[in-house]
Amino acid sequence: MTHPILLLGLLIIAYFSGSQGENSFSQYWEEHIGLPLPPHWLAAKASPLSLHQIAVFMKLMEKNELACHLHSFCKEANVACSTKTLVKKTMNDTNLPPIAKWNVDIVVYEHSPNETPLSVSSEGGLPFFRKSMVKEGGFMFVPDLRDPMIYTSFLPRPLASKIPFSFAQIKELKKLFGVVDASNMTSYIPDTLKRCEKSPIRGEQSTCVTSAEDLIDFVVKKLGHHVRMWSTESAEGSYESVTIGDVKLIHGNLSEPPALCHSQPFPFQIYYCHVLQKVKIYAVDIHARKKVNHLIMACHYDTSTWNTNHHAFKLLGFGPGLIEVCHWINENGMVWTKTLG
Repeated sequence: MTHPILLLGLLIIAYFSGSQGENSFSQYWEEHIGLPLPPHWLAAKASPLSLHQIAVFMKLMEKNELACHLHSFCKEANVACSTKTLVKKTMNDTNLPPIAKWNVDIVVYEHSPNETPLSVSSEGGLPFFRKSMVKEGGFMFVPDLRDPMIYTSFLPRPLASKIPFSFAQIKELKKLFGVVDASNMTSYIPDTLKRCEKSPIRGEQSTCVTSAEDLIDFVVKKLGHHVRMWSTESAEGSYESVTIGDVKLIHGNLSEPPALCHSQPFPFQIYYCHVLQKVKIYAVDIHARKKVNHLIMACHYDTSTWNTNHHAFKLLGFGPGLIEVCHWINENGMVWTKTLG
């Protein structure tokens, strides 16, 4: 077993290089993407672990001893374990209900969830809508825009690659993070794993990125080095009836599909990233109760491969291929588009 004094010593040394993880991510960003530094909220999701800490925890994982130091690992890596459940920490605003299931089901196209359209609207706002419903001066009831994983960080790629990230290994995964049956993660973990392992619909290219480096690599592989990133400013306006302000088309080239990345609930930061054909992207100002928020809206103009019973069609009254379907990009979600360079 790793000597506790040695472990403590290495963690103390690592304390004095606390920004190393964020700096490493920023450097990787600059080397691969033709953009300035990443936005502050994305940089904040970079792993806070130093090289010293990574080495310590790698050794513990290799020796099957991480469970003995789980508290230190979860605290230093800023990940969610059994003592730090996903939803409770996300729910600092007690004026809002728990994270809606539709918040993370937005990426499911090939089957219809069990809930009825009535239960969707009762959770607050429509998760899917028509482009014609978003007009300047009009009103909309906005759904949950929060990031379900706002308080957790990515793991460094060397550590993330050692995680048993598959539904077949879910028992090992739960054991690794000390997940108990009574915790909120019991339902979130299998749902996210299934979502990440599902077969893409025709014309979709998708993956779940488990590290900040994997995120950048996916974007570069699909779109190249010259890109622009768009994101919703905040979750302001969730569960409110808002007035629509300016609506601006920011990506309308249907022959150049953007990449969309959605935050997923998991012990550490995961993004479901995918590229879909015939998608337009809009920037929309909404006048919420407290302030004006700037949202990103994605509209899918080819729904022909979506399931006939998809809840979008149940809500809007049409079938696959007959209408465009739009949805908001949640707080800390990302849309990537090509630039001329």
